[in-house]
Amino acid sequence: MTASPGALVPVALEAVALAGDLIRSRRPGTLTAKGDRDMASELDFAVERAVRARLRLRTPEVAVLGEEEGVTGRYDGDLLWALDPIDGTANFVHGLPLTGVSLGLLRGDRPVLGVIDLPFLGARYWAVEHAGAYEGDRRISASRTGGLREAIVAIGDYAVGAGAEEQNALRLALTERLAGRVQRVRMLGSAAIDLAWVAEGKLDACVALSNNPWDTAAGVVIAREAGAVVIDLDGSDHTAASAATIAVAPRVAGELLDLVQSWRQVAPPHARGA
Repeated sequence: MTASPGALVPVALEAVALAGDLIRSRRPGTLTAKGDRDMASELDFAVERAVRARLRLRTPEVAVLGEEEGVTGRYDGDLLWALDPIDGTANFVHGLPLTGVSLGLLRGDRPVLGVIDLPFLGARYWAVEHAGAYEGDRRISASRTGGLREAIVAIGDYAVGAGAEEQNALRLALTERLAGRVQRVRMLGSAAIDLAWVAEGKLDACVALSNNPWDTAAGVVIAREAGAVVIDLDGSDHTAASAATIAVAPRVAGELLDLVQSWRQVAPPHARGA
């Protein structure tokens, strides 16, 4: 596959528009348990299948990785669509409007195109590598907040399922450190929203101790193209292989990385991204 990612922006915009229409017009339907306190709705599957079908029609040579049904198509190691049909399913099921469609395009381990649609908030974010980030037709940029004391920082959801107690002890320890240093800590329940709002400057940073490509690929390229620093726990450049996902406004990046590094020094080895 040799197509320029920029040439595929209309395809991605069309696909998330289809998904957004479905989410606004349908109820969640039957819920399927995915584990302890984790679920997928009937609509998650319906949206994923509709978007897969549209992408298969428009880009048959590009495989699709979806949260609910894995990879379809033959992946040749070049380009791969990464889709979360409803990011924030728990929010959606409970009637909270903080939910989005996340569609990213990966080249190897690096996201090169991303579109995030927030169907209940009337916002659609998109970016392609080296071409800036946009909300609709408006170019967006990360905040210019100058220090952590003035920063609003979002954190990823706490864990559920096997090992949740140990994982949440780590997340709570990090939350405690953040709460002592930043203006406010927020948990919005959607990685797509966290990353899009860092890109738009509504949040100054987001920190998630996880990195699923369907959750993060689109938002990472949008945040990066908006000028945010997007890194792993060790401060290295974020990729699909990273252990965690941190996006932060550039003038706050040094302080936030210092805080994360101080937490990593006392965290168990498996939590350090090593």
